Amino acid sequence: MGKVFARDSLLWRLDWILLGSALVLSAVGTLLVYSATRGRTELNHGDRYYFLLRNVLNVGIGFALAVAVVAVGHRRLRGAVPVLYITSVVLLLAVLTPLGSTINGAHAWIVIGGGFSLQPSEFAKITIILGMAVLLATKVDAGDRKHPDHRTVMQALALSAVPMAVIMLMPDMGSVMVMVVIVLGILLASGASNRWVVGLIAAGGLGATLIWKLGVLDQYQIDRFAAFANPALDPSGVGYNTNQARIAIGSGGLLGKGLFHGSQTSGQFVPEQQTDFVFTVAGEELGFVGAGALILLIGVVLWRACRIARNAGDLYSTIVAAGIVAWFAFQAFENIGMTLGIMPVAGLPLPFVSYGGSSMFAVWIAVGLLQSIQVKKPVSA
Repeated sequence: MGKVFARDSLLWRLDWILLGSALVLSAVGTLLVYSATRGRTELNHGDRYYFLLRNVLNVGIGFALAVAVVAVGHRRLRGAVPVLYITSVVLLLAVLTPLGSTINGAHAWIVIGGGFSLQPSEFAKITIILGMAVLLATKVDAGDRKHPDHRTVMQALALSAVPMAVIMLMPDMGSVMVMVVIVLGILLASGASNRWVVGLIAAGGLGATLIWKLGVLDQYQIDRFAAFANPALDPSGVGYNTNQARIAIGSGGLLGKGLFHGSQTSGQFVPEQQTDFVFTVAGEELGFVGAGALILLIGVVLWRACRIARNAGDLYSTIVAAGIVAWFAFQAFENIGMTLGIMPVAGLPLPFVSYGGSSMFAVWIAVGLLQSIQVKKPVSA
């Protein structure tokens, strides 16, 4: 037993604060999902424990994937990145075939059967991070250069553009937004010229304008932005979700109504409460204190991930950790922000908390990558 927890052992070098915070978030999320679904017979098939048991299974599989990533190691995965990237793109393209299915307005899923489905865009976030990290860090880690050159940056951007272009065809603009932030975070962490970051931000603004003008967005996406710009617009129609979310959170007060005792939740007033709007359950039933604690735990995960990125022994590891930080930070901000009415509704899950197998697996794989960087860093770091 002493050898297991010796200072040079893998278990000793794990970031237990990161792991513990992620586990608590997943545990609290499971309770919130159960509260949101136990009375919804049209969703749980008459079994109040349906979503509870499936979410526990999702967390268990996600944790097992994290352990597997640590066992393999992020550096050994580096050699498999081309295969992982191609597989990810193939799965995204499969969504655009008859294999794809539309759920909640987004044609972004592959139904596997038995009540299970796969959302390839969640895993594409990981392959973009790993792929860009390999390209941007190869010459730097080899000692040939101090920073990625312009040609390498262009190659990395092209690599990220392929899955984003496919996802835009679905269309799943929420996932594209997250990927854009991931790319920006990676470029900043890689030491690439700031002109690339400024140029991408300008190109993003121009691209968003063109998407709006050319009518690429579906009507439900236009309605979401319209409701964000004008919260009073059609409160029983396009603005219903946001208005009900704010009512639920506001009704919780300081300490909340108690777990499983939320009237808005039990009354099923907030749509998609187990997935995109799970934070409303925390706001109503756990109150300002409980919801604040949830945000604090997410902050701890980001803090530990930033610490791992800062102490990583090579640029590849730094970029991987920084990409994960950008992913988690923006997605959490967007998810919580849309329930509060300060961000448009984008259909993004709250990391570790929302129900969903693909999203749960992806965030736990990311935790595995962070832990692998932590345990494999130089002793002097």
